[in-house]
Amino acid sequence: MNEGAKLLEEGIASRASDIDVACILGYAWPVYTGGPMFWGDTIGLGKIVQRLDELAALHGSAFAPAALLREKAAAGASFTR
Repeated sequence: MNEGAKLLEEGIASRASDIDVACILGYAWPVYTGGPMFWGDTIGLGKIVQRLDELAALHGSAFAPAALLREKAAAGASFTR
């Protein structure tokens, strides 16, 4: 989810659904979850940002939430809806 948000920020992917399809077809992401971006929306972006902040505090900045992910979580927005 976080890496997908970085791909969107950098313009490497144009839509969250592109990331979902690539992960399902190319990386065997479980289809029933809808892909990482859809899955993250169902979990709640706020929860994901909170957990990434916890991981970043423990393990370093590699786990820091992407700015786009943090923005969408703060605004109550989603990637796929």
